[in-house]
Amino acid sequence: MESVRDFENYQLLAAGIGVAILGYNVITGNRPRWVHSLHEKYGPIVRITPKEVSVQDPDATDRIYAIKGEFLKASWYKQFIPNVQNVFSTTDVDYHRRHRRLLASEISESGLAPHRATVDSKIRLAIERMAEEMEERGATDVFRWFLYMATDIIGELSFGSSFRMLETKEENQYIRDLKAIGIAGGIRVTFPLLMQINNYIPIPVLSLGMRIRERLCEYASQSLQRHYDEVLEQGSDAKPTLLSKLYRASENDPDTLPFAELREDAMSYIAAGSDTTTNTMTYLVWTVCRRPDVKAKLVAELRALPPDFSDHEHLRHLPYLDHVITETLRLYSAAPSGLPRVVPQGGAVLAGRFVPGGYTVSAQAYSMHRNPRVYPAPLEFKPERWEKPTRAMKAAFVPFGGGSRICIGLHLAKMELRLATARFFTRFPNSEVSRLEGFTDDDMQEKMFFLTAPKGQRCLIDAK
Repeated sequence: MESVRDFENYQLLAAGIGVAILGYNVITGNRPRWVHSLHEKYGPIVRITPKEVSVQDPDATDRIYAIKGEFLKASWYKQFIPNVQNVFSTTDVDYHRRHRRLLASEISESGLAPHRATVDSKIRLAIERMAEEMEERGATDVFRWFLYMATDIIGELSFGSSFRMLETKEENQYIRDLKAIGIAGGIRVTFPLLMQINNYIPIPVLSLGMRIRERLCEYASQSLQRHYDEVLEQGSDAKPTLLSKLYRASENDPDTLPFAELREDAMSYIAAGSDTTTNTMTYLVWTVCRRPDVKAKLVAELRALPPDFSDHEHLRHLPYLDHVITETLRLYSAAPSGLPRVVPQGGAVLAGRFVPGGYTVSAQAYSMHRNPRVYPAPLEFKPERWEKPTRAMKAAFVPFGGGSRICIGLHLAKMELRLATARFFTRFPNSEVSRLEGFTDDDMQEKMFFLTAPKGQRCLIDAK
C-alpha cells in the first residue's frame, strides 16, 4: 500500500509541476511556443495538463472541428470571458446556431458589399497618416496605424460610428482596455482557483480585468444605443451596420435579437476584428519588406491594377497577393493557441491514440502551421507554396478555426487584408524596414497570449 500511495503522490506532484510550467508560459506569452516544443519532441499528440491534450494532425483536426459539432466547446470559454455569452464564447449549441444564423448574412461576402466604401476610406486614411509620419519622423509605425485602421473599421461597422483614432491620431481608453484584458483572460483560464480567491482577496490583475470589462460594456451600451435610436428615428435612412437589421422590433420576432445580446456580439466583433487584422497586416508588411524578391513580385502584380481599384473585386483574383496573405496567416497566425473542445462521452482515437471522454483537446494553429510533414521548410516565408496546395496543407490551415465555429468575420478580414496590402505597396513600393530609434527584429518577436502581437508593440517602416 505504501508504494501505491507513493505513486499517487508522484502523480499529483507531476500534475502540479505540469500546471505550473503551463502557467508560467501563459503569463510570459509563450504558451504556443512551449506546446509546439512538446510536439517537436514527442510527436503529433501530447498531454499538456492531466486532462488537456494538443494534437498536430490534419485528420484529427478535421474531426475535432467538424461541422457536425461532435466535439463541443470547452468550459475554457466561460473562464476566459466570465459571465458573458456571445457568438464567440457561448458553449450553448442552440444559442450559437441562432446567433450565427442571424449574424452571418450581414458579414458574408455579399452582405459586406454596402460597407466596402467605408472599409476602403479608412484604409486610405491610414495610408495617408503613414505617409505623413514618414515625412515628419523618417519612418512610420505601421503597427500603430493598422491598429487604428482596423479598430475604426470594426467600430463603425458595429456601432455606426468609428473610434475616430485615425482622425485624432490618438489611442482612446477603449483600445487601451482591449489591449489589457487579454492577459487577465489567460490567467483566469490557467488558474481558475485565483478567481475564487479574488472574490475575497482582490488580485490586482484580475480585479483590473473586471473593471475593464465593466468599462467596455458601458461604452458598447452607449454606442449601440445611439445607433439603435437613430434607426428607430430615421428608419431605412439610418446608416446600416452589421447588426442594425437585428434590432428588436417585437418580442416575438424570430429575426431580431435583444439589446443585451446585440451588445455582447458587438463587443466580440470589436475584440475579434481589431487586434487580429492589426497583427496580420503588421507581420505581412514587415516580412515582405525584408524579402526584396517577394516584394518585387507582389508590386509587379499590383501594378496591373486599374488606377483606382476601390472595388474590392479587382483584388480577389490576384493570385500572388492571395498567396502572400495566406502565407502570412500561416506563419504569423493572429490566434496561435488551440481553441479547446471537449472529447465526447466514450472517448475518441486521435492521431492514433485513445483520448478519454471529458478531456479537453485542441489543435493550435502555431503547431499545425509548422508541421514539416505538411509544410516543407515550415519556418520559411514562401508564398509560392500556395500555388498548388495539397489536401493536407488545406486541412492543416486553421488561422480562423474550423467547422461550424469558424471565425464569422473571415470575409471582412480578407477584404481588409487585400485592400490594405494593395494600398500600402502601391503607395510605398520601395518600403524597407527602418532601424530608426533602435528598432530591431527583436521588437517583432511574437508575444502570444490569446492573440499574437509584436513584443515591442511597434514596427517601423521607411518608404525610401
